[in-house]
Amino acid sequence: MRIWFNAARPRTLPAAIAPVLVGTAVAWQQSDGLPRLGGFIAALIASILIQIGTNLANDYSDARRGTDSTDRLGPVRITAAGLATPSRVLWAAWVAFGLSIVAGLYLTWLAGPVILLIGALSITAGALYTGGPKPYGYSGLGEIFVFLFFGLVAVNGSYFVQTEALDAGAFGLSITVGLLATAILIVNNIRDIDSDRRSGKMTLAARFGRQWTRKFFRTVMTLALAALLLTVALDRSLDGALLGLIAVPFGLKAVRAVDSRTDGPSLNRALADVGVSLATFALGASLGLILVG
Repeated sequence: MRIWFNAARPRTLPAAIAPVLVGTAVAWQQSDGLPRLGGFIAALIASILIQIGTNLANDYSDARRGTDSTDRLGPVRITAAGLATPSRVLWAAWVAFGLSIVAGLYLTWLAGPVILLIGALSITAGALYTGGPKPYGYSGLGEIFVFLFFGLVAVNGSYFVQTEALDAGAFGLSITVGLLATAILIVNNIRDIDSDRRSGKMTLAARFGRQWTRKFFRTVMTLALAALLLTVALDRSLDGALLGLIAVPFGLKAVRAVDSRTDGPSLNRALADVGVSLATFALGASLGLILVG
């Protein structure tokens, strides 16, 4: 059980939970309560399962392509380490995706077929990140897809589940969530820059180098903060979201580490700090929206 728990990579789950919390909290703030508790729970379950399925699919695909070598600086991948057979890891990935579809069918019944489309696109994006004949994660497109699916799609989709509408405020906050989720991937890629280059995994970090990626990371973190402040400035009913600023110290800690360190343990801690930054932003902003609303 410990092996499979680690394979699910629980430290990545804030990226799945955060957008559902934020999108639902905006709907709560606007409607003065949570109209669809079942919708929130199902959206949360589906998001977590898609993330776990994506992690397992990546574990399988990276091992098959030889990306996860013994000199990898990140956590142990169970396929490459021989802790589970490739077929069992792939089977587990599709079980996670399949269970997410069950939750998605309930959401489709609740909010309409657009949710089914969102779920199908999310599963496809997760499976093809490092899988398929031309994985987009190997071509430097991972950051774009993370921003889209963990930010814009997930936050606005969670809002839509509650309201069956879209909203400019939810869209603004989805930019902050998406950028923070993207920052997690950037730190992961700058940590693995050397091993990725050797294996032909040409992420943005592998293509443009460490110094460029450090500047990119700082820019993304700065834009995440700017998007929050601008969204609140344009819609003062979202003032409660400013409680998400409690995440700033964790983000600054990660920026300092990425700027100055290249060793695996330090960058793993920076990766954790960005994850905590995303989680605390989502919790703080959601709580603020509910209390102030």
